[in-house]
Amino acid sequence: MDKPEIRAMIRAKKRALSDAQIDQASKELGILFRQTPLYQQARTIYGYLPYNQEVRTTAILEQAIRDGKRVAVPKVFGERMVFIYLEDLTQVAPGYAKIPEPIADAPIADDPQALVLMPGLAFDPQGHRIGYGGGFYDKFLADEPQHPTLALCYDFQILPHLETQPFDIPVDQVIWADTELEVP
Repeated sequence: MDKPEIRAMIRAKKRALSDAQIDQASKELGILFRQTPLYQQARTIYGYLPYNQEVRTTAILEQAIRDGKRVAVPKVFGERMVFIYLEDLTQVAPGYAKIPEPIADAPIADDPQALVLMPGLAFDPQGHRIGYGGGFYDKFLADEPQHPTLALCYDFQILPHLETQPFDIPVDQVIWADTELEVP
């Protein structure tokens, strides 16, 4: 399958998820994320706010703040994406592509070692990633390659192998959660 076919397939599977499946997987991913050495060593998390059926990262980022970490989320300015520090994750509004982003334009995050949470539609076990097509994270990481990266996703977003381009920057670690609901 090529990238457009993979994107269409994953989007359809995400749309089929129930709120209960998203909540359960997101909770599990939050626990797994906090256990990673990447999270434990990070002083700052460059996260993202969920859109549509993405992993619900808001609670994960709120926990990071409670854990004493600084949190920043992306804001798009034309072709450029920057991370803005947020202490209150409710201070957001729909931005680029109606994705939640900070209302404020500052303070711009400046931690060169911040852990970057990478959104995406598909991943493989080697960390290759197919994003949403804007290239914002690849451009950001090309300019700031020293950041460790981690992706949180659903089990069906993991494919055996993804063909990538030279400009596609892989993720250091991918964590996924089962989307099958447990029967009580």
